[in-house]
Amino acid sequence: MKTLPQRSAVKAVMLAASLLVAAVMPGRTIAQTVSAAEAQAIAKEATIYGFPLVDNYRVLHTYFVDRSSPEFKAPWNRIANEARVYTPDDKAIQTPNSDTPYSQLGADLRAGPLVISMPAVAEGRYFSAQFVDLYTHNFAYAGNRATGRKAGRFLLAGPGWNGKVPEGIDGVIRSETEFAFVFYRTQLFDAADIENVKAVQAGYKVQTLAEYLGQAVTATVPAVDFAKPLAAGQERTSIEFFNVLNFVLRFCPVHPSETELRARLARLGIDGRAGFDAKTLPAETRAAMERGMAEAWVEFAGLEKRVNAGQVKSGEVFGSREHLKNNYLYRMFGAERGIYGLSQEEAVYLSYFTDAGGARLDAAKNRYALRFAPGQLPPVDSFWSLTMYEFPSRMLVANPLKRYLVNSPMLPSLQRDADGGITLYVQHDPPGKDKEANWLPAPEGAFFTALRLYAPKAEAIDGRWKRPAMKVATSAEAAP
Repeated sequence: MKTLPQRSAVKAVMLAASLLVAAVMPGRTIAQTVSAAEAQAIAKEATIYGFPLVDNYRVLHTYFVDRSSPEFKAPWNRIANEARVYTPDDKAIQTPNSDTPYSQLGADLRAGPLVISMPAVAEGRYFSAQFVDLYTHNFAYAGNRATGRKAGRFLLAGPGWNGKVPEGIDGVIRSETEFAFVFYRTQLFDAADIENVKAVQAGYKVQTLAEYLGQAVTATVPAVDFAKPLAAGQERTSIEFFNVLNFVLRFCPVHPSETELRARLARLGIDGRAGFDAKTLPAETRAAMERGMAEAWVEFAGLEKRVNAGQVKSGEVFGSREHLKNNYLYRMFGAERGIYGLSQEEAVYLSYFTDAGGARLDAAKNRYALRFAPGQLPPVDSFWSLTMYEFPSRMLVANPLKRYLVNSPMLPSLQRDADGGITLYVQHDPPGKDKEANWLPAPEGAFFTALRLYAPKAEAIDGRWKRPAMKVATSAEAAP
């Protein structure tokens, strides 16, 4: 990761002055110096900027803090391996895949770096470790595409560490936030392959740097009184959103490119310091901030239309800070629609929300057919899958077959068309035994599907390969 440039003296003074005011003046006094119009504008900006941080925190709290949660994974700095794919019972993250059993590591880097060990993995199996900071930037990868199939060790360091890199480390990975999420994916070919997946997962290791060096652990950090996260449905409208954002910013040192932005947020007391409480602000300020939140989601809806029209691709809304170029609306969209989406060099996502005629997909009204002509299957170096989701929940869909996707490892079992192409039947009711192998069960209502291309070829990234249209099925196609 590139070394962060030095902030300019002028910007540093501006931010320091703003944060000093925030430190010595309670939220109510700060808000009284801000007009309603300014509070509304700042709140809109804070919502677009902060939604990925708040939603990411909701997931991290569920996975690594809240031991009472049915979806708790492990304490910080311990890997949780799940030797299964996700099902409709997994609801913490929206649009999960059901191809790759997940492993999760919540990384607390305040006391020092972690040593991340990756195993050697045989040819043919996709595996990756995605490194995500509190902003939801994908700041690094390890795995077959990024670092190869040989075993390797990587030092994951936080923003304040400047120590010596020990021997035996193949690379240093820098997080610009003090907490990070390492999200592992290991491809599962079929049910009989699960023991092989377990063997790969057993090779995912994490150690503190002291443990790796065989030294006594001496570094300690203060315990964190983790804020209560908002439920996903509250994040769009609750004034508590700004309290959670303020808490998360405590662990996000100011990036030089955001000095002025963070100073504007500090005008409302959103400065990453303890003591901020949006509920104590004057009623007029709170009302203005709620209007600002609503305006942010109106802007989100405008981007959604562009995405659905194909004017903005998935590769533009997922990636590193350098890739996103501080386009906070794109980052917000990526987090809201598919948090932890992979960068385009790792995967391309082509979602179907509408049919070929532009109508919203609804299995209560229609049956659909998706046909790949001969030689036109998705171009990938690893694998592809088409996954079904309910809309608007964006969760996997329960069905009698417990089939949540159709993917390329299933190709040998799929029925071919007369010309050698493949037609997938996307509908709620069964298409008949002769077509069941090609059936992707849909809910009895609104839905969308995500076509994922892992390790996509260049023609998938640059758009030369065009996905086929999702068409309303003819009576012959739809009939059992």
